[in-house]
Amino acid sequence: MTHFRISEAANLLGVSDDTVRRWVHDDILTVSQDASGRQVVDGAELAAHAKTLASETSDLGDVRRSARNRFVGLVTRVEIDGIMAQVELQCGPHRVVSLMSAEAARELRLDVGSKGVAVVKATMVILETEREQHS
Repeated sequence: MTHFRISEAANLLGVSDDTVRRWVHDDILTVSQDASGRQVVDGAELAAHAKTLASETSDLGDVRRSARNRFVGLVTRVEIDGIMAQVELQCGPHRVVSLMSAEAARELRLDVGSKGVAVVKATMVILETEREQHS
């Protein structure tokens, strides 16, 4: 069973350690102790809470969409050069970069500091995991 220390859980959800501790205090998350006596959160419970948080921020209104990967964030950079634009969003701890037409960037009124939603539909997504440490 996978467990994460409070700081790791906070990093994975893009929140502060104090926020995770508040969730523990409010019985939103439960903690146990690992073999070293450190407080840890069960990975499956953390994943379920992450899904709850994501559904709370997903406001599609009346729109239906086949893409399931939506990243809400703040526009941190807009570079328009000729007919193309490069737009960067900071979505929690994740940086998302989009290339689009300059016309689209202007129509969307993308400015640094504005809210944006990156919608990703990909046929290939590469996943990585850390190797287990054997002692």
